[in-house]
Amino acid sequence: MPRVWEIPVHDSTRVRDVRVATEAAAAQAGLDDDRTASAALVATELATNLLKHADGGQVLLDTVRSPLAADSGAGPALVQIVAVDHGPGIRDVPAALRDGFSTTSSLGAGLGTCRRIADDFDLHSIPGRGTVAMARVGARKGRSPAPDHGDRFPVRAGGVNIPFAHAEHSGDAWAWIRSGDLLTLMLADGLGHGPEAARASSAAVDELHRSPRLPPAELLRRLDGPLRDTRGAAVAVAQLDVRAGRLSFAGVGNIGARLRTGDSWKPLLSRPGIVGAHRPASLPQHQVGWEGDCLLVLHSDGLPSRWSPGPAAYTPFLDPAVIAAALVRDASSPARPVRDDTAVAVLSPSPPDPAI
Repeated sequence: MPRVWEIPVHDSTRVRDVRVATEAAAAQAGLDDDRTASAALVATELATNLLKHADGGQVLLDTVRSPLAADSGAGPALVQIVAVDHGPGIRDVPAALRDGFSTTSSLGAGLGTCRRIADDFDLHSIPGRGTVAMARVGARKGRSPAPDHGDRFPVRAGGVNIPFAHAEHSGDAWAWIRSGDLLTLMLADGLGHGPEAARASSAAVDELHRSPRLPPAELLRRLDGPLRDTRGAAVAVAQLDVRAGRLSFAGVGNIGARLRTGDSWKPLLSRPGIVGAHRPASLPQHQVGWEGDCLLVLHSDGLPSRWSPGPAAYTPFLDPAVIAAALVRDASSPARPVRDDTAVAVLSPSPPDPAI
């Protein structure tokens, strides 16, 4: 059960907490001392920016795989650092992203330097609405390893996972795996909170990696066995066949799913039940077309069911983790506190290959 971190940053003491947590995440990802220091620098700069420019915010830390879909294999782990705020936003993003650009009394690293030393970096900011900045740091300096041009996959997957009440473990988990022309995205919500809920959702993820080509409904049936000695979980599975241009979906329990095609959103419905305890006897598998501009969102019930897509959900080629974090940010406020673990996973088009 990998740990996840959510650190509110509202005074300078929490910047140190962010750095310490990042070092722990780097150890979980197996980073060496140099890359651990790089991750800590990026996280500290992003946390400092929250205080200086947005009057605070939150930092989300997780260990993830690259969103670029290489065929098979688990791939190297990266530390994912996401800084989220409801601040004034950045009016001149290109200037803020220039290497070495920094404001008075900051670390002198700046967003441009963070982008340069991270494997992946993306940012979305709307004046008056806030900013989401995301960086991933892995074992090797440089961009996340991409498939060869002939094998470049047209979609990528990413997300965020926020534990309830700053707990060490989230009962939610999301994961994806690619096998040939198939990419399968799963989101599981273990019943309740804490380590036992996390054990249930982690068991679902483990089974996904053992069965990368099973259709969604068949995978949900198979999950009954591994989850039977756990609390059980709500689980949704979406499988994209890129060659056929077809998305298959099946779900059990209260996992939300929406598919965007152009400017239109379509809900994908799950059946009531609990995988590992009360799975329905009948599991229909829905199929819909997938076009080049489609976007899929899976989320646990920590995100309100009536969330409204903000500008990030319509921004071309934005990193899926940034989209996920923006959806959570826009659906929350002090008047609507989160009352559960919250995971959001997004499947979105890959950006054009700059080498082509």
